[in-house]
Amino acid sequence: MQATSLKTTLIIGLALLLIFGSAYAKKMYRWVDEAGNVYFSDQVPPDQSGFKRETLNEKAKVLDVLEKAQTPAQIAQQKKLDTLRVEQEKIIAKQLSNDKVLLANFRTLADMRRAYDNKRAALDLDQKLLEGNIKRLEQQLLQLQQRAADLERNAQKVPEKLLADITTTKQGLEATKLELNHRIADRQKTEKELQADLDRYQFLTQSAEDRKKVSNTPTDESKDVNSLGVFTCQNSSQCEKAWKFAGEFVAEFSATGKNIETDKLIMRAAPQTDDELSLSVAKLETDGQQQIFLDVHCTQTSLGDDLCRSNKVKNLRQSFAPYVQAQLASQH
Repeated sequence: MQATSLKTTLIIGLALLLIFGSAYAKKMYRWVDEAGNVYFSDQVPPDQSGFKRETLNEKAKVLDVLEKAQTPAQIAQQKKLDTLRVEQEKIIAKQLSNDKVLLANFRTLADMRRAYDNKRAALDLDQKLLEGNIKRLEQQLLQLQQRAADLERNAQKVPEKLLADITTTKQGLEATKLELNHRIADRQKTEKELQADLDRYQFLTQSAEDRKKVSNTPTDESKDVNSLGVFTCQNSSQCEKAWKFAGEFVAEFSATGKNIETDKLIMRAAPQTDDELSLSVAKLETDGQQQIFLDVHCTQTSLGDDLCRSNKVKNLRQSFAPYVQAQLASQH
């Protein structure tokens, strides 16, 4: 039977089964080739026998499924893919847990903003206290150094206690400055996390219609690793830039709307039909290397499973790392 579109072939195949099934009561076979074309026939040509196929009865009920045989290389690659997915699932589970906490702790976005404004005010106060301590220590050090200088100008010996006070004040000043730098870095991190929580809460509490509008907004535009859909970062700075392009790739090739967007996970909504693809990317660290892993999600049906095994999905995975690399190169 000549290949046709997925839906058309399915309708024709089911119609044939219903019309002729009761008359002949023959078993029918259904399979999908590498290009994603769906076939129905009472015989499987030799050149098509290597594909996964289903045996159907006259009522189109699946009697048996024969999985496609995999090569050792394919089995090894699947193991790597499974490992990456386990790490991604950990990130997804953590995000869903955070979502639950956000929704449980805040009734409205305004409540959340007030709580976070209070937290920022506490951070401001903490920083001002340290800055005040630094100013006080600087003045104290200046006074001690001036006293020592006055004694030296008068040809008097500087007391050991004064020298010790100068040393102690210097050490206290340096330690406080270092603490302030740490607090500023922590504050920047906290500010980023607070803003991410606000954005996430706003998304979670949007109406379905608002989500649809957002999801329809246009976006800006070693072989084994490519097959897995993995981009390996050279350093943290490159990873931050690559993450932006990974998000654009997900938005471009997903058929579903937004779901989760954080600094470690971008995941589109689950597919609703057998011909929809939903993409996600996760920022992972394996063997000391930062990597961005692309995963493709299909419906949990036989047709969805076939779609995720098709060349379309393989090509999507293989094009991910080159796409990110090309976008990075275009910035130079």
